[in-house]
Amino acid sequence: MEEYKAYSLSEVFLHSSKKDCWLIINDKVYDVTKFLEDHPGGEDVLLEASANGDATEAFDDVGHSSTATSMMNSYLIGFLEGSDAGKDIGGLQTMREKKEKGSALAKAKKEMKPSVVINLMQYSIPLIIFGVAFGAWYFLNKAN
Repeated sequence: MEEYKAYSLSEVFLHSSKKDCWLIINDKVYDVTKFLEDHPGGEDVLLEASANGDATEAFDDVGHSSTATSMMNSYLIGFLEGSDAGKDIGGLQTMREKKEKGSALAKAKKEMKPSVVINLMQYSIPLIIFGVAFGAWYFLNKAN
């Protein structure tokens, strides 16, 4: 039996080019680099899905055939860290299982969201700098 590795979301995001393209579908990681030219929908579809991170919804929306679904196993390299996909790596999770268990990608994205404090600092620090600069300019010009 083949060993599959757990990949972090940030690791997967490093592979989104024509020369190295990975996708996440149902919390499983696929290296589709060799399939780019053969993909019936064109390589741009896969590259865009790779850049977006999770291609599950795009894959499900198209309604791929059972042949396409079984082909995926040959490109499978691992699963998303923190997901249950590693336990049952042989088949794709159903939508119900995915909703019940929750997507590891959604959890990871939630963890990556900046906190309220960081958001507040992003806007307030430039305003403070502007205020200090304006105050300095005003007092320097008032003195002259």
